[in-house]
Amino acid sequence: MDFFTGLLESMLQTALSPITAAFVLAAIGLNIHFGFTGLMNMGQAGFMLVGGYGFVISTMNGVPFFLAILISMAASALFALLLGIPTLKLRGDYLAIVTIGAAEILRMVARLANLTPITGGPSGIQSPRFREEFNALSPLPEGRTSILGLDYINTGVDDWWSRIVSWGLVALFLLITWLLIRSPWGRVLKGIREDEDAVRSLGKSTFSYKMQALVIGGVMGGFGGIVMALPAAINPDGMGRATTFNIWMIMLLGGAATILGPLLGSILFFVVRLVITSVAAQFVPASVLSAQQTEVLSWVLIGVLLMLLVIFRPQGILGNKKELSFNV
Repeated sequence: MDFFTGLLESMLQTALSPITAAFVLAAIGLNIHFGFTGLMNMGQAGFMLVGGYGFVISTMNGVPFFLAILISMAASALFALLLGIPTLKLRGDYLAIVTIGAAEILRMVARLANLTPITGGPSGIQSPRFREEFNALSPLPEGRTSILGLDYINTGVDDWWSRIVSWGLVALFLLITWLLIRSPWGRVLKGIREDEDAVRSLGKSTFSYKMQALVIGGVMGGFGGIVMALPAAINPDGMGRATTFNIWMIMLLGGAATILGPLLGSILFFVVRLVITSVAAQFVPASVLSAQQTEVLSWVLIGVLLMLLVIFRPQGILGNKKELSFNV
């Protein structure tokens, strides 16, 4: 009984983790790109890296907190422009290849030993070097608070303040997405996704709309990079190909072209992985499965579950089959 009580508490901790919120933010941006516009962006981790490093480097150089946020947004938008201007005329697999290549170039540049004084190189930058001003903004009193069995310090590392800000951003971007997609602008995006030539025949600049979607979704991904960096550190290898694939898995799990799909997908993704590893560690002898093998097994089972989902419910948990028409 103690095991299951502890497991439920761990599930709640995982669901409310800032890292989970960071992936929700990145998945919301990817949903703008692919779910609503039909852009095969396989480099969302690149936007997280640009946004995260833009904020961290600015803060470490004495830039005020909110100005550092604006610099991060500008860096993400600039990356979207540089990426989109030569590539948005591409479709399907070709756009996917270019975007994943661009993200990998950024990651390898950030890992360069010559840039260690700026980016921290392969080791990255630890959060105590850039989160002091973030902590100073906290209105919470000193001490610890326990809610629903979860006990954290109010402000510091692994704190309530980070969780409040992270999930506040999630709520804000979900609301912004809902408003945008309900607007005439959002209806044009859906039209581009379903039949770009038809939208172009109506006199709409599909390139302009796709660029706007790429910028907005990229900025949301940049905020995901900021939130991912705040709890512990920012590291280029933490925002590589695997991160992009996980974001895609999250979006497809919850349902592409849905408002709450990224939220549900991210929570389920991390919670299911936690349940698999915890149950295996508890009930499978170490002689059969070591801790490392259990970790690998969790990824294998998640992959199998995703395959079954794509086969039997390709629209995802919250998705609608009518939203699965993509002009790629």
